[in-house]
Amino acid sequence: MRVTARHLFEHALAEASIDRAFQRHVECERGVLRVCEDLHDLTSYNRISVISIGKAAHTLVNALEMQAGSRFHGIVATSVEPASQIKGFRYFLGGHPTPNQESIRAAQAMLKSLDGQDTSSLVIFLLSGGGSSIAEKPIDDEISLEDVIATYRVLVHSGAPIAEINAIRKHLSAIKGGRLARAAAPAQQVSLLVSDVPDSTPDALASGPTMPDSTGVEDCYAIAAKYGMLEQFPPSVLELFQRRALEETPKKDDVAFHRSRWWPILSNASLLEASRAEARRQRFTVEVDNSCDDWDYLRARDYLLDRLRELRRKSERVCLISGGEVTVKVSNGGIGGRNQQFALACAGKIAGENITVLSAGTDGIDGNSPAAGAVVDGTTLERTKARGLDPQAHLAGFNAFPFFESLGDTVVTGPTGNNLRDLRLLLAY
Repeated sequence: MRVTARHLFEHALAEASIDRAFQRHVECERGVLRVCEDLHDLTSYNRISVISIGKAAHTLVNALEMQAGSRFHGIVATSVEPASQIKGFRYFLGGHPTPNQESIRAAQAMLKSLDGQDTSSLVIFLLSGGGSSIAEKPIDDEISLEDVIATYRVLVHSGAPIAEINAIRKHLSAIKGGRLARAAAPAQQVSLLVSDVPDSTPDALASGPTMPDSTGVEDCYAIAAKYGMLEQFPPSVLELFQRRALEETPKKDDVAFHRSRWWPILSNASLLEASRAEARRQRFTVEVDNSCDDWDYLRARDYLLDRLRELRRKSERVCLISGGEVTVKVSNGGIGGRNQQFALACAGKIAGENITVLSAGTDGIDGNSPAAGAVVDGTTLERTKARGLDPQAHLAGFNAFPFFESLGDTVVTGPTGNNLRDLRLLLAY
């Protein structure tokens, strides 16, 4: 059944690929570019630029060229170095999960390239997960790269949901929270979104560089207080919070968005639908339950296992599918990520049962490990004894990757060039 769980995950990845999404939503014929329901006569623009940001940035530009031809130029900022670069594009290898110097250079290049746009210009933005750290420029010159990195670490380890983390990122950045759209105005703007954030908060994707910001400065102050971030922020950032000096981001009535359109072409929902269809084909009774999105991983574990056992009482062969992300507040990190931490936490609760749990990230990278996630079943704890492993010590040390690597139960895909949040598959039989 561990093999079946892996198959369901790999099938969902293949079905929810960027290439397939572009085949459905983007085409170009006789110089007219169709993006979902919109048509753009490319011959009517004096200037056309493409800016692609995120873990899927290269994949997105490649898919655009496959559908519309080699007619574009622009900037690609990604954390995954591609095997080859596309002609006409400048590439920047930004950092993830924290920015690096290339992240700063990428943001500066974007702002410079957008200078002087007019109403006869078209800017195509291609946005995917991971973009928050991959392209970044602090709103205040007093905030150094080292301070940005320190701030990101505080945010990532705070246990806050991604939408709250990105609310603060937006207000500390010169390109996030709609500020990149403001830089591109008054050009016609179209954004294609490959989303790794909840569907209810699309402007959290890559911290919403091209979208009206639904969060405000007061949200930032409240979030920082709620999670005890203030005393951990570096002095340059702490000072802005203490003075309550954060600047407001552009909202939906801002002139920057008067000629802007946003199209989500892939999201976690695409992944869930693909895995649900394949699980049904594999003769499982299938349920999808995303209730635990952004929950603490232990609370999510208890909820999903209880739900699975409840479904098992009604059917012989059950697949419970859960999308989104769980949160892990890391205190003394080893090697691993939230998916492996979740899977390891499940192992102790399903010992001896006919239950299999797989949890993995669609970008192929779970935390600071080379794995996408891991798979456990009712035999996992028994198998650890032969190798002298201590599951509780690995769990407490946030060190799940060495544990699963020694068992051969990591899920390894390598960087996928996509990012649609996480997928949890729970099978009972």
